[in-house]
Amino acid sequence: MPVLVTGAAGFIGFSLCRALLARGEAVIGVDDLNDYYDPALKEARLHRLRESPSFVFERLDIAQRDAMLDLARRHPTIDRVVNLAAQAGVRYSLVNPHAYTRSNVEGFLVVLELCRALSRLTHLVYASSSSVYGGNTKLPFAVEDRVDTPISLYAATKRANELMAHCYSHLHRLPTTGLRYFTVYGPWGRPDMSAYIFTKAILENRPIPVFNQGDMRRDFTYIDDIVAGTLAVLDRPPADPGTSPPYRLYNIGNHRSEPLMRFIGLIEEALGKKAVIDFQPMQPGDVRETYADIAALSRDTGYRPATAIDEGIPRFIEWYRAYHRL
Repeated sequence: MPVLVTGAAGFIGFSLCRALLARGEAVIGVDDLNDYYDPALKEARLHRLRESPSFVFERLDIAQRDAMLDLARRHPTIDRVVNLAAQAGVRYSLVNPHAYTRSNVEGFLVVLELCRALSRLTHLVYASSSSVYGGNTKLPFAVEDRVDTPISLYAATKRANELMAHCYSHLHRLPTTGLRYFTVYGPWGRPDMSAYIFTKAILENRPIPVFNQGDMRRDFTYIDDIVAGTLAVLDRPPADPGTSPPYRLYNIGNHRSEPLMRFIGLIEEALGKKAVIDFQPMQPGDVRETYADIAALSRDTGYRPATAIDEGIPRFIEWYRAYHRL
């Protein structure tokens, strides 16, 4: 039976669809191909997915309720849904907040209703974010930590997703699992993410903006590890004991908090070219450090991230040069 993946032309969605197809699954991909970043990259991802006869694409905005429910009626055998469609980016939420409520709140509600309409559904997996930890200073971040102080609208919408999913798991016994992704990078990554921004600027001899004077750390997680963890979760829907909702949350990261300047240094090394650094103050909505406690995910699924940034950055640079024909 097919898996529905929303955000199928996005970075994580594309990579997950490829992995699902590679293991013999039928995949229905949904994406609205918006212009938050260059749609040509999304089209290039889709071109590769369409090479498989087991992939069906539907161009839809997940906030379009009637169209999404019609999709459920046309594909009643869908038994799993992975919701990766969302308006991403912390800084953009300061510029265009309504894009976040439409896609991340209204759109997620439509996805929940679509899941209710699918009689064979066994599991909804959805993307949350490490941003929900807000200004927390206890490290590493654990799923048991309080997350009621978001410092960006993006983070607030992702926390809203977790609460909405809990409500549907409680009321409708819908099995849901939220994944708090930590700083994903790798081949086919988004142009608004740090690896892409830094690489492009260095190659074009432009300064790269480095916030908080470079005193930043991130749990950089390679895309293959993200996909492996997501698949492991998808294959293990939460049980419904009747006494509590069939609902789970996990961190999915590399379990290493790396200095940003080391990350930049590896990009310089892979490019064979030094960066011009433009040190800037901390940006609104940003946090100094992220670090994932992945004990629960490892315990329940055997998840073990395998790719350090020393390997992942050269792989990203290799893809970047090939994609841009440099």
